Amino acid sequence: MIARVWHGYTRPANAGKYEAMLKPDIIPGLRNLKGYRGSILLRKPGPDEVEFITVTLWDSMEAIRAVAGVNYEKAVVPEERRAVLTRYDPKATHYEVASVHGLVAGKG
Repeated sequence: MIARVWHGYTRPANAGKYEAMLKPDIIPGLRNLKGYRGSILLRKPGPDEVEFITVTLWDSMEAIRAVAGVNYEKAVVPEERRAVLTRYDPKATHYEVASVHGLVAGKG
C-alpha cells in the first residue's frame, strides 16, 4: 500500500471552512477510483496558521499513476480551496506503508 501525503496551511479564521471542504471526501469522486483505499485528514492548530495534512491510501504506485498521470507528484488543489489556503506544497510525497496497527474509524 502507498500513502500519498500533502500539506496545506490556512489562517485560523479559515480553518473550519477549509476542513468542511474536505468532508466527507478529501476529493469528490476519489472513493470511486480503482486502487483507492481511503484517506486520513490531520489538523494541527497554531497561533498564526493551521496545518492540514491529507493522506490518501492506494494499492500501489501504478494505481496513483493511472489516476494522476505522468505528473503524479503534482498536488491537486481546486481553486476554491486555494482561496482559503495561505500556502501549500506544490507536490505530494509518496511512502510505502510498512505497517498498520489497530486502526479505528473516527467520526469524520
